[in-house]
Amino acid sequence: MPAADIVIVGAGAAGLSLAHRLPETAAGCRPAPSVALVDPPDGPLRAPRRTWCFWEAGTGRFDPAVTASWEWLRVRDRNGAAVRRHIAPVRYKMIRSDDFEALVDRDLRDPGEASRVRRVEAAVDTVAVLPDGTAEVRGTDAAGVPVRLRARWVFDSRPPPRPPAARTRLLQHFRGWFVRTRRPAFDPEVVDLMDFRTPQPAHGLSFGYVLPTGRRTALVEYTEFGPAPLTADAYDAALEHYTRHVLGIGDAQVLSTEQGVIPMTDAVLPRRTAGPVFRIGAAGGATRAATGYTFAAVQRQSDAVARAVRAGRTPVPPPPYPARARLMDAVLLRALDTGRVDGPGFFFRLFERVPAPLLLRFLDGDTRLYEDLVVGVRTPVLPMLRTAAELPRLPRRSFPAP
Repeated sequence: MPAADIVIVGAGAAGLSLAHRLPETAAGCRPAPSVALVDPPDGPLRAPRRTWCFWEAGTGRFDPAVTASWEWLRVRDRNGAAVRRHIAPVRYKMIRSDDFEALVDRDLRDPGEASRVRRVEAAVDTVAVLPDGTAEVRGTDAAGVPVRLRARWVFDSRPPPRPPAARTRLLQHFRGWFVRTRRPAFDPEVVDLMDFRTPQPAHGLSFGYVLPTGRRTALVEYTEFGPAPLTADAYDAALEHYTRHVLGIGDAQVLSTEQGVIPMTDAVLPRRTAGPVFRIGAAGGATRAATGYTFAAVQRQSDAVARAVRAGRTPVPPPPYPARARLMDAVLLRALDTGRVDGPGFFFRLFERVPAPLLLRFLDGDTRLYEDLVVGVRTPVLPMLRTAAELPRLPRRSFPAP
């Protein structure tokens, strides 16, 4: 049975980020661990191409894979009124999954300790804890041949088979077009983070999202926070309306599309499932429940795990967000789900009234209590307090997989 110190299941953002960090060693530290990174063969189990966005200051670890970055963000209300915020020295960055994987693969092919990471193609069926306290990853390769990998630690980024019980769950579901227009139609300096000039659904909210990569090219997405995804035709109709009648971009060629669903939930996602088996990434709670952002939290989680491995400690992934941030997210999700808070108005006022540096740190869960209060008093206080008071009495219930 092939063995490794660590097996990482899934080569998405979380798996690749952790694999990228584990070979690193500091002077005087123990040797880098041997790592097997397991991803399904090409087919329906492999994740589709995706785009990840995050903000950070200065030069980042993955800057060579960044498609574009911006230091201006804009939010528009239903009537087109705009709040434009300068976020320097932070920049809002966009990475496409193909470029990210290519960067990580290139670095892991370099000679030296990085060669201790090997790629394995297999569809994983189970992860079992063995009597000696190690773990075994079991699956099959593209030819149907059984694959077994034994490891001291396993980090699993696959979604849990059943979503944990929650008091509230909304789905952030979206479809995006990468477009090229015949005439200049975009401001390449500014991201439209939330444009609420879209028809609002009966339950939840919707908005447009524009990431310009040039004056004639952009990723344009239609996004909803709601109970269920739309059909592909319904997304395309919404995108057609938004690009032509709201943005007025004129004739455009759709170069490619992407589509996804992000659960926004107050469920408790365990980061340790059994003995030497841990969950990472969205499966380990890295998705911010109130916004759907995940990539930056994945990097914090990966850093912490790699430091623990190098120090010889049990590498339990830390909570990606503090308990206070998770509680505030639970309150907001419930307030949005019940309709007590108007979603478009809430997010527009938040960007209008809270200074950008504070707001970005708040969204990262990196604020102190008094700063959270500064943000809190700029929200609809009475509906939020009513919602916070009822949360402890609400039962958690099961939701179907998205």
